Amino acid sequence: MSLIDEKWEILFEKYRIENEIKKNGLCYITADQIREVKEPRLMTKFDTRESLPGVFGKKIAILPVTRGKYVLGEFDLYQDFPEMVSDIKQMAGAKIPDYYETIDINDIRSEANAINIMGIAGILDDFLGEAHMVQTVSGRMSSGSFGFYVSGWKSGDSRCKSYLTVENSQVEIDGGFENPNVFSIIEGKNIVHSNFLIRQLYYPVRLWDSKIHKKIRPVFLVYSNNIFRLLEYEFTDLNDYNSLKLVQEKNYSLEDIEITWEDLRDTWEKTVIKPEPEVTFIQADSFPKVISLTEHLKEEPMTGAKIAQLFGFRERQSDYYFNAGRYLGLMEKRSGEEGVKVHITPSGRRLLKLRYKERQLEYVRLILEHQIFHELFEILLKGHRMPEKREIAARMREQRVCGESLIARRASSVRGWLQWIWTLVQ
Repeated sequence: MSLIDEKWEILFEKYRIENEIKKNGLCYITADQIREVKEPRLMTKFDTRESLPGVFGKKIAILPVTRGKYVLGEFDLYQDFPEMVSDIKQMAGAKIPDYYETIDINDIRSEANAINIMGIAGILDDFLGEAHMVQTVSGRMSSGSFGFYVSGWKSGDSRCKSYLTVENSQVEIDGGFENPNVFSIIEGKNIVHSNFLIRQLYYPVRLWDSKIHKKIRPVFLVYSNNIFRLLEYEFTDLNDYNSLKLVQEKNYSLEDIEITWEDLRDTWEKTVIKPEPEVTFIQADSFPKVISLTEHLKEEPMTGAKIAQLFGFRERQSDYYFNAGRYLGLMEKRSGEEGVKVHITPSGRRLLKLRYKERQLEYVRLILEHQIFHELFEILLKGHRMPEKREIAARMREQRVCGESLIARRASSVRGWLQWIWTLVQ
């Protein structure tokens, strides 16, 4: 249990939060009350469903309503990202002009940096079908006053809506780009998540809808693995928090990204199978999250708790993704004065210095060094089909990569990694 979980358990008990929600549907709590146990900013930042404290259960979530007050209730506040099943196929080329000497496309470290380069490279112009989009706003600002309906935790159940009002709550906008026709609000992340907090788009849209007359086009940017993934959304009813609809999605790269079946076949044929390492077999379904964690470890070593906070994981999931990186030789744990931390290995650092295409093929090689993947990839390569879970499970039993009770769950991770390789040429 994390420190945030422990502190929220104290607040739930002291202020009888669950009982208050059952009785009145909502429970308001002030920043000063939260501050009794820990800084409110740290206690209320839950960018994914998985990051919510355990005491919230599956139903309860939290929203700010003023600069000093929050509301808890059985709210449906998050939106799933669509699966990236056609990553390469959707990419379009984008270039940075040669005269920008201060930009290194292999060293984009922050969300702000990614947003800046997205604008310079003309990616946003292309995505929106607009010209000369210029960044005009960013940072923290006041929300103004507005009201809205929010659905209950059972998504789509119109009978479970609550009406909330917001009065000068703090809003943070990562980037706002404008031209004569439109204003685009950008929410940027350099971490791969499965879902996001709708408020990160909704509050800024409501703020600027009251100030300007142009069409507002909210865009979510996810920058990872040198890919700019842009998703444009719209709120079909501005008074309904949950009326979010995906309009379009596109992926961009500043590098050569063409990977062919011949590239994969060549990598498979040249990869030498190594003895299975004496590490925990993988239980991490999302290979893009393994990549994202490797990228963040390049910047600094992290504890399991820090990884959990960054990715919106439970700490147990942090271990899953560390073990996945360790399985590939990309991560290791070291003890120091500040305790045990996860570090990137020298092999991981060398990998991240490669250009996009070479880096993807190196990830593939590291995966195919393991016999289970080398054999299963042959099915994919020669039959151009994904192995079924039963086929994967059978190979896992033959090779005794993990205990019988774990095979079904971990076969999903094996299939997830094979699926990632498949998308490189799809």
